[in-house]
Amino acid sequence: MGARRGLQKYMDRRAPSSFKIQITSMVDMFVILLVFLLKTYSTSPVNITPKQGMQLPESSSLIEPVDVVKLIVSQDGVYVEDKKVMALENGRLPASLGTDANDPSFLRTLFDALDERAKLAKSISTQNDAFEFDGKILMQADRGLSYEILQKVMYTSMMAGYADVKLAVVGK
Repeated sequence: MGARRGLQKYMDRRAPSSFKIQITSMVDMFVILLVFLLKTYSTSPVNITPKQGMQLPESSSLIEPVDVVKLIVSQDGVYVEDKKVMALENGRLPASLGTDANDPSFLRTLFDALDERAKLAKSISTQNDAFEFDGKILMQADRGLSYEILQKVMYTSMMAGYADVKLAVVGK
């Protein structure tokens, strides 16, 4: 009994434990991780990935792209929203693709694809007041294409109701 009483006195006299966790370095690590994630997070709602083998022109423009109809003009064809609508032969119009006799700048197959998208957007805008057809298009064009092809594509897109053409570029 005496030994127990001595042990009990020892336990009562012992100072209360003051174990504290040092988390300063862990907080620093989380702050660094948070800053890294915020810096690498993209706030742009549009993701532009050029087709394989395509070189976009360079520019120092800082304007962020908006989410609109994507038109891709590469050496092998013209694409509307990743769907090939016209074939090109090394960046040139094939001889088999007859142009309109009245308007040689008019590309009928491209017009049909864009006109279909415009009609769909206009019908959605009549049903949904929050959606509005604004006639904007984002064009990715290979840097090696001739101006004649780009002019015909832009002219045809304007005829289909897409008068506001933005050109996607790579920042310097």
